[in-house]
Amino acid sequence: MRHETIALDELLTTQRDEVLREWLAEVTATPAGSGAMETPTQEALELLNAFRDGISEGDGANFEGGQWERVRSVLQALSQSRAAKGLSAGATSHFVLSLKKPLFSRLQQRFSSEPSRAVDAIWVVSTLVDKMAQFTVSSYQRSREEVISRQQADLLELSTPVVKLWDGVLAAPMIGTLDSNRTQMVMESLLQRIVDTGSDLAIIDITGVPTVDTLVAQHLLKTVTAIRLMGADCIISGVRPQIAQTIVQLGIDLQGITTKASLADALALALKKAGYTVTRTKS
Repeated sequence: MRHETIALDELLTTQRDEVLREWLAEVTATPAGSGAMETPTQEALELLNAFRDGISEGDGANFEGGQWERVRSVLQALSQSRAAKGLSAGATSHFVLSLKKPLFSRLQQRFSSEPSRAVDAIWVVSTLVDKMAQFTVSSYQRSREEVISRQQADLLELSTPVVKLWDGVLAAPMIGTLDSNRTQMVMESLLQRIVDTGSDLAIIDITGVPTVDTLVAQHLLKTVTAIRLMGADCIISGVRPQIAQTIVQLGIDLQGITTKASLADALALALKKAGYTVTRTKS
């Protein structure tokens, strides 16, 4: 072990509580850390202990080594928890970088009569803490991407509901732009509900779809084909005049697919196919 890491190990062992207290004070003293969250004493203590273990176990310059696995694990958990709370990557990395000040000041005191050794020790600490902060930012970004992906999936699922309109009749109202992922989700939801309910007719309502181009039409055709393979029939409703003109101009062939102008018309046709007759009672 090099002299600078030996000194750092002794420092973190004998003055841990003082370093911890000054570290937390530094975190909350600057605008980047003040008000970001409650003083993370337990998080800081866990990270400081892991940091000390990493220093005592081997080469302080090799942050990718096995002795730093615990530090990386603590930093990853820290990043995930802060990303879930909506804190910024800057506030998260600032928390780690604030560890430099209490360590620098004590190392300067420790090597006050040996400037060259003080520089070496401070350089080791600075390099390690910088790598820790970089790792934290990377972990934070991955955590945020996972949160965003889950939220997008949840929103996509909510925006493509499959509802039961009548015995044997399902409807999937589409709102917004259709793409491959969304069409795939609608197809899977529809097919699963057809199996679960034993329905033999599904209505895909495109009233809320702003435009229909060749790609959207292909997605609809694939969905209709999959529904038919399950032994059910399909009606596309919400075909407005503008959409009808666009389909004709693009030369899209919807032959063999029943279309209706409104969901009400599609439901009336579905009930008729199912053998129901709707009548108005006398008031």
